Amino acid sequence: MAAWIQATIVIAVVVGLHVPLGDYMARMLDGGRHWRGEKALYRLCGINPDKEQTWRHYLVALLAFSAMSIAALFVLFTLQGPLPWSLGHAGMPWQLALHTAVSFTTNTSWQNYAGESTTGHLAVMAGLGTQAFASGAVGICAALALIRGLVRRSTTDLGNFWVDLIRTIFRVMLPLAVVSGLVLIALGVEQNLGAAHTVTTVAGGHQTLIGGPAGSWEPLKLFSGDGGGIFNANSAHPYENPSAWTNTIEIVLMLLIPTAFIRTYGRMIGSLKQSWTLLAVVGILFGLLLAAGSLAQSAHTGTVTAAVGGQTEGTETRFGVPGSTLFGISATGSADGAANASYDSFSSLGGGVLMAAMMLGEIAPGGTGSGLYGLLMAVMIAVFIGGLMIGRTPEYLRKRIGFAEMRYVVLYALVAPTAILACSAIAVALPQGRSSMGNAGPHGLSELIYAYTSNVNSNGSAMAGFNGATDFHNLLMVAAMLIGRYVPIVFVLALAGRLAIQQPGVVTVGTLRAHGVNFVVLATGAALVLALLNFLPALSLGPLAEGLY
Repeated sequence: MAAWIQATIVIAVVVGLHVPLGDYMARMLDGGRHWRGEKALYRLCGINPDKEQTWRHYLVALLAFSAMSIAALFVLFTLQGPLPWSLGHAGMPWQLALHTAVSFTTNTSWQNYAGESTTGHLAVMAGLGTQAFASGAVGICAALALIRGLVRRSTTDLGNFWVDLIRTIFRVMLPLAVVSGLVLIALGVEQNLGAAHTVTTVAGGHQTLIGGPAGSWEPLKLFSGDGGGIFNANSAHPYENPSAWTNTIEIVLMLLIPTAFIRTYGRMIGSLKQSWTLLAVVGILFGLLLAAGSLAQSAHTGTVTAAVGGQTEGTETRFGVPGSTLFGISATGSADGAANASYDSFSSLGGGVLMAAMMLGEIAPGGTGSGLYGLLMAVMIAVFIGGLMIGRTPEYLRKRIGFAEMRYVVLYALVAPTAILACSAIAVALPQGRSSMGNAGPHGLSELIYAYTSNVNSNGSAMAGFNGATDFHNLLMVAAMLIGRYVPIVFVLALAGRLAIQQPGVVTVGTLRAHGVNFVVLATGAALVLALLNFLPALSLGPLAEGLY
């Protein structure tokens, strides 16, 4: 009962806030005048903000910005030692620096290191903090281009990447970071630039306490879909997440922008029916995941679990099993990847639910921007199936979804499962990959598949039994993250370009209505079936085999 009350409060707050925030985002991101400060920045960077781009030029700008971000982070991490606020930490080895740079630029934020023993304050603020803004904004930019492709007609223009990027960061993310950061700091999240200091405990022992800008970092990692932590324990650390109140706020922040962006989509296409339809699909998927995860975590199976009354191993007592389960489902369903408990200590089936949330394509509600375009891809599959069922040419928002369009949709849908299963197979087949598996049997396989599911889907959460801090996994994960992040964006923008040049069709009595109860069921079913077809064999060998043994 406590779990469902807490979940109800979180969902009510998110649904209530998504309307004003979504409407605000639509006003700020969809056209309008340039602000004075933005004009100065455009002049400084040599950008013509009034010149729009084709999908190819938009893609080149997006990839160029991401490549420059990776290079800048790589240099910062390798040269960290002599820089200010390094706290005595040396630069990272190049393999780890490359992995970390790619990880935060792709919005994955998988960390093959313990934050408090590896990165100083400058690396966190100038490196990871900057990319929390930028990587989340890149996902929103790709989604904005797809929305324009659906709305516009007989044009090759999809907007200007640099304008979309700057507006997203300064008009949406920065104000939200300031407000939510002040709230979390007021509730006890640590915020300072102090170095580690040793104190004497009540029992007469000694303990080293580490300072850091956690209060300003925490909201960034949550609402941007970043998920990385200053401390190795992430949001289970009391400096990042000190109480049940901050835990609830952090869950809300993870779900807020992806949910609000669905409302933004409805405003930009001029149909709030569409946004409520997509929100219903997201709500059903999230509810199914939460129900499955809560049942798995509350099942009193096994001697120890039955004795203590729940899956409490690896769980913070100030949050309890319900708070940790809700946080875990929100983190994997939203592509954020933060953690307030050890996901490796979840029950076998509970860990399988977290994995399934990522394998679903992270559309419940998914990442910032990436959640919306992933959801729209699932919707187009549903439209195509529904159109064939009624004998009509599939259309969505009066745009024809023909062979050329479906080719990009199918290629998009195949990228993640292909990359996840291929990377997992390579790791299992080679001794360098198997040596990182901390456990044998189905659980060890689950840890490895979870790792590459998290990397490809830009999530970043991990099961602690898997050791990714090897040269082999650092480099294989770099490939997995780059493929999982940018290859789908290529197909999203190519699809946007195809849709933008079309003339809208005419709605008739035979046109499939992409809203209402029937379509919600069709779209939800399409998303579930697609995920099951791709990943059920892998789940059967891992968490299902372990949980049902």
